[in-house]
Amino acid sequence: MYRSFLKRGLDFLLALMAFITLSPIFLVFTLLLVVVNQGKPFFLQERPGKNGKIFKVIKFKTMNDKKDIYGNLLPDRKRLTAVGSFVRKTSLDEIPQMINVLLGHMSLVGPRPLLVEYLPLYSSIQNRRHEVKPGITGWAQVNGRNTLNWNTKFEYDVWYVDNMSFILDLHILFLTVKKVVVREGISSDTSVTMEKFKGNL
Repeated sequence: MYRSFLKRGLDFLLALMAFITLSPIFLVFTLLLVVVNQGKPFFLQERPGKNGKIFKVIKFKTMNDKKDIYGNLLPDRKRLTAVGSFVRKTSLDEIPQMINVLLGHMSLVGPRPLLVEYLPLYSSIQNRRHEVKPGITGWAQVNGRNTLNWNTKFEYDVWYVDNMSFILDLHILFLTVKKVVVREGISSDTSVTMEKFKGNL
């Protein structure tokens, strides 16, 4: 009942309430990022959703588009703006994804939507993460987030798929708030975000 019906209703209601409550912050940082990113406050990128269906995830654009003399984008650390750094550290870059939840692309809780290019790299077990809608937060995020290695992260994702429940989702949402407050696990040890997944070597 929860997995097939109630979860979607709660997602919509909670996302709508959260978006309305956070709308002043949303508007302020949209305007700031318009200035620092030359009129581009949002970052839209195709990601696989439930059953691998592609959708466009919406996030605040925390990095500019500066390139080197050869036309290649500079490393993430050099493109991360001051406003973007603050937005990322406080997890405010996730606010626009409430729109994805309202549209039904995502859930509040579920495996994080990763890059489309990773799809052919997953094992059959890892690919089970797409049996549910991706989430703004998830079991992996409250158990290490970007400090986890890929194998551990996928193990947590599949565990969530097998154990999804109302109580577990409430537990994850509570832990997410705690993680945001103490700012844990936002970056990996060697990257601003997370190193790319290169398959099961």
